[in-house]
Amino acid sequence: MAFPTEIFGDIIVVHTPEELGADQGDALAAQIPSLDRRCIVLDMDTTETIDSKGLATLLDVQEKVRDAGGEIKITTTNASNRKILEITRFDQQIEVFDSMVDAVRSF
Repeated sequence: MAFPTEIFGDIIVVHTPEELGADQGDALAAQIPSLDRRCIVLDMDTTETIDSKGLATLLDVQEKVRDAGGEIKITTTNASNRKILEITRFDQQIEVFDSMVDAVRSF
């Protein structure tokens, strides 16, 4: 399973699926290292459900990207996603933006 992407210069935007759980997390973890960019924005606007495996995958992917000299940022306007990221303090680990344009520009 490959997630849709968009390229903006040195930055790649990966659009996450409606559900980010174990299966989708594994697919995301497999796809990220194959991307030819180190600056990655995860667009989670269409993601409705994130479980603990999805959050763990995001942290693992972030660590691998940082080890390779890159950076991951998240964009979402979904209120549920924002609340999950705040409650888990995930938003203190990875920058979260309201718009994809702002996230891309932040690089």
